[in-house]
Amino acid sequence: MPFQISIEPGEKIFSANADQSILEAALGAGLVFPYGCRDGACGSCKGLVVSGDVEAGPVSESVLSADERDRGLTLFCRAQPRSDLVIRPRTVSAAGDLPIKKLPCRVQALSLAAPDVMIVKVKLPASEPFRFKAGQYIDFLLADGRRRSFSIANAPRDADHLELHVRRVTDGQFTAHVFERMKERDILRFEGPLGTFHLRDGTEKPVILLAGGTGFAPLKGIVEDAIGAGSRRRFKLYWGARDRSGLYMHELAQRWANEIPGFEYVPVLSDAADDGEWTGRRGLVHAAVAVDHPDLAGYEVYACGAPAMIDAARHDFTTRCALGEDAFFSDAFTFAPDPAR
Repeated sequence: MPFQISIEPGEKIFSANADQSILEAALGAGLVFPYGCRDGACGSCKGLVVSGDVEAGPVSESVLSADERDRGLTLFCRAQPRSDLVIRPRTVSAAGDLPIKKLPCRVQALSLAAPDVMIVKVKLPASEPFRFKAGQYIDFLLADGRRRSFSIANAPRDADHLELHVRRVTDGQFTAHVFERMKERDILRFEGPLGTFHLRDGTEKPVILLAGGTGFAPLKGIVEDAIGAGSRRRFKLYWGARDRSGLYMHELAQRWANEIPGFEYVPVLSDAADDGEWTGRRGLVHAAVAVDHPDLAGYEVYACGAPAMIDAARHDFTTRCALGEDAFFSDAFTFAPDPAR
């Protein structure tokens, strides 16, 4: 029998089965909570269980601490109901303005941006419009029922295609297919738009964009959308990689810094060779942000990359740099055998 879940504050109620996550049930009911990875890695969907019992599911201590669990917090993408519930997500909105669709697309172009990064552009169907917010992602729907998630790297304005940055991963069957067998005019199916990683309106706070590797992709879409909208907000992009090849669109970011008023770009390499060729910043990219901005109280941070980077940035920025928890937005790229994005 389904359980009734009430959202506080307000009067929204939806139902969920015991084998459903609370987030899955909410999305199915047309309600959108903040979420990103749907895998328990990014912490975007963290919220309060006011009353009732849940099965929390596998959760990393770095994303949801024991103290937070004791205070009733949970990750809605993992938690399953075990009774009727009253919950308090950070925000809730209706999904109707950007409907999630399943659509075909055609591979339009493939270009190698780095030895392990392929830029894939897919043509959208002309017969059915696809609307999204800059920063969101799609799931490719594979023939065996699996899904593979990739962030959209272009702005939504007049978009007739989607740009995706695919990193090749060891033992990744789909990414191996992209690099070895995919060709132009291939037909794929996808579902989207997904996620709530996008630039928030209603504020002029300066923005720190924090990217690790192909976490640059959704931030590229956000920047291009802001340029198209004539935004006057100040942006500072920190892009971290192991070596220079990992900054696979370095020249584009430099051009933004040269041409866009109020835009800054700080590339950071963690394993640059000591041959004198790299004269820029070294170390961990989130640490560079903390050094440059010991007080982030007046900022918003949008971070995208590996879970370890997201966790470290969230912890350091909120505990040491005075960033408000509600001013940190993230999308964690999770990897496993035959992984996603």
